[in-house]
Amino acid sequence: MENLALIDSFSEFKDEKLIDRVTLMSILEDVFRNTLKKKFGDDDNFDIIINPDKGDLEIWRNRVVVADGEVEEENQEISLTDAQKIEPDFEVGEDVSEEVKLIDLGRRSILALRQNLISKIHEHDNTNIYKHFKDLVGEIYTAEVHHIRHRAVILLDDDGNELILPKDKQIPSDFFRKGENVRGIIESVDLKGNKPSIVLSRTAPVFLEKLFEQEIPEVFDGLISVKNVVRIPGEKAKVAVDSYDDRIDPVGACVGMKGSRIHGIVRELGNENIDVINYTTNLQLYITRALSPARVTSIKINEETKRAEVILKPEEVSKAIGRGGHNIRLAGRLTGYEIDVFREGVEEDVELSEFSDEIEAWIIEEFAKAGLDTAKSILEQEIEDLVKRTDLELETIEDVVRILKEEFEE
Repeated sequence: MENLALIDSFSEFKDEKLIDRVTLMSILEDVFRNTLKKKFGDDDNFDIIINPDKGDLEIWRNRVVVADGEVEEENQEISLTDAQKIEPDFEVGEDVSEEVKLIDLGRRSILALRQNLISKIHEHDNTNIYKHFKDLVGEIYTAEVHHIRHRAVILLDDDGNELILPKDKQIPSDFFRKGENVRGIIESVDLKGNKPSIVLSRTAPVFLEKLFEQEIPEVFDGLISVKNVVRIPGEKAKVAVDSYDDRIDPVGACVGMKGSRIHGIVRELGNENIDVINYTTNLQLYITRALSPARVTSIKINEETKRAEVILKPEEVSKAIGRGGHNIRLAGRLTGYEIDVFREGVEEDVELSEFSDEIEAWIIEEFAKAGLDTAKSILEQEIEDLVKRTDLELETIEDVVRILKEEFEE
């Protein structure tokens, strides 16, 4: 009964951690064997009998009877006199099984055993949590804000599992209060030590894709497929959709009447501007659609260099580039082509890289990030707009504009 009482006291972990009794007994056997190794040096000659239905556990120590005075290994052998105290009929050479009571292990061993059990159960629990969330990578998950830190928001789900929403995985306009629910995509799950680290993201393109699945029935049912998603989180996104059923207008179905279907997604993403376009294998048409809302006059594609030269009317250029260069940058990422924009009817342009003797490479790179990689593309813009669209100082931009103007005035 001593063993049974102690096992029952351990069983509190089963209820607390929702571990089934069989698993608990398996963990118990492992923990007890470690304790026996520490106390006796070896556990090979011990039998641990577990009855998961009753929650009982018996430990039996097996030793060989040897003549008095010939015991060399106390854990493996027992003297004839001591064996006959257990059973008078024992003779030299016979096997003796003797039950070991938990109380015989000593108070310190029992306390250590309990700590070891707690550690093993937590390890088992963490392994199950890791496996559970590993299967959910790429899926939308909702959790409650528990703690707000400078570099991350700590969330708890309904089961008390901790998730991390790092600052760089938050949409710039995100503002959280303790206790509110937050949706995101489970981006990664790793084991740090024995504890699972679950990272949530609201900036990943797949979050937008999964929101389409969740909010638009035709996407969920597979009638409409999301071919590609590119985002500048909180600013702008482009989503290419397709349907294998000619009777379905994929863009119309996703956007809904007056934007009714996509409104909830836009609100979830902090009013991110979402362009939904029809996917096509016709590359020229795909690039044209990707540059929406600009109207393209003509396109010249170089498939080897993955570049596309796009001619537009002067009034369409700013639409193609977009605020901060977002539109042209996303169009390039969506189609996989570097897009160069030219005004219709304007004399030949000059690549900005041609001015590398006078303009530093990092400055040229900053302009390129904003979709401004030719002289004309910069000269067409107002100085104030160039400051907004790049991370460059006003003085630097004015120097660049001066250099470019001198080139074209010559």
